Amino acid sequence: SPNNPVFLTRADGHGAVANSAALKIGGVSKDSRDPFGGQILRDKQTGEPVGMLLDNAQGFVSRHIPAPTQAEIEQAMVLANKRSIELGLTQIQDPGGSYRDVDLYKKLYGEGKLKLRIYKAVSGPGPEAKRLLSEGPIIEAFGSRFNLRTIKVVSDGALGSRGAALLAPYRAPYSDDPDQRGFLRVKEEDLLPMLKEALQKGIQVETHAIGDYANRFILDEYEKALNSVPKSQRKIAEPRWRDEHSQIVNPIDIPRFAKLGIIPSMQASHAIGDLHFAPRRLGMKRLEGAYAWQSFIKSGVIVPGGSDAPVERGEPMIEFYAAVARKDMRGFSGEGWHPEEKVTREQALKMLTIWPAHAAFEENVRGSIEVGKLADLTILSADIMKIPEMEILKTHCLMTVIGGEAVYEAAPGSAAIETDFSNLPGTDLWWASDIDGD
Repeated sequence: SPNNPVFLTRADGHGAVANSAALKIGGVSKDSRDPFGGQILRDKQTGEPVGMLLDNAQGFVSRHIPAPTQAEIEQAMVLANKRSIELGLTQIQDPGGSYRDVDLYKKLYGEGKLKLRIYKAVSGPGPEAKRLLSEGPIIEAFGSRFNLRTIKVVSDGALGSRGAALLAPYRAPYSDDPDQRGFLRVKEEDLLPMLKEALQKGIQVETHAIGDYANRFILDEYEKALNSVPKSQRKIAEPRWRDEHSQIVNPIDIPRFAKLGIIPSMQASHAIGDLHFAPRRLGMKRLEGAYAWQSFIKSGVIVPGGSDAPVERGEPMIEFYAAVARKDMRGFSGEGWHPEEKVTREQALKMLTIWPAHAAFEENVRGSIEVGKLADLTILSADIMKIPEMEILKTHCLMTVIGGEAVYEAAPGSAAIETDFSNLPGTDLWWASDIDGD
């Protein structure tokens, strides 16, 4: 369709392909400069854009695409609620977005169309974060089903699109630029003042960080803010700030998380997708600090798990399997996969229950089955603490209970939601499933 604009995004939102018509609308040409935190991929001989736009460079075109209507967003939210409770989820943590999302959540809760608990964050630095800092958090609204107390920051790009910020260049030949190290997407002069104010106002911060440089940068910025605002001046002494993904971390930085009280929020399914291509992209040495769940736990921090949906499928049984097996869906584990980083089944259960509750300041009311806590329960078709690893992937939800109400019950004889494992990520494609998110 040479005359019709086409703009196709990666699942993780960190890259897109645009045709010539779309590039023209966005004003992208040979003379266009790369924006901060983004890159226009170009022909090495001519310098002409080839149509691939990474991270902030997507804005040249995406800003011209009409936003979805309120009705479309509402429909998507209701469908997401339905699918989530069918998978056995009782709460989702929804990072990023705007107050438009918040207003729609409020509307749908008021109309009784949402049953799922939602722990929401808005994007920052920027106007959405400023509004949260000004108006303050929303805690336990709609019968303890909705919370807004967090700002989501994006510090770098993705590993698959080579936007993840690294301490050393990407490994040749998987980068045609010998100096390519990815890039940061946030500036210290914008981030640090917001972090300091967040400490004073009692607002949690969670930051997407994939590469080892991005993770070190965020630890440094968190540390500067924590040191400049003593506990006596904070609204919440221990703010439970988070590092979302903590994917590639230099081993010397892992102990800093416990020292600073930072929570590495990680997604096990990232590893079993990325590790098909990460050894070639990073080299074996850097994998020593990659997807290092067990090393983090041994260092003294909790590791709440998640799925990074819709980057990943959002299925908790895939996350549980990935955490305990550290193998792909066919049972494959290759060189550099570091099986010593897999977790026990007890640890994996905590990654999907009590540890996310702690990361949301809710460990006293959610995350375990105890007298006095909210009756949020999931009944599964098999005992995932005992069955063989591959059987975990066949396990499905029989019933979901939220606040004592059975919000989903599987039909008799129903099976797990079918997952197609036939198309696993490749090892050398730029759009390979790096699965980093947001």
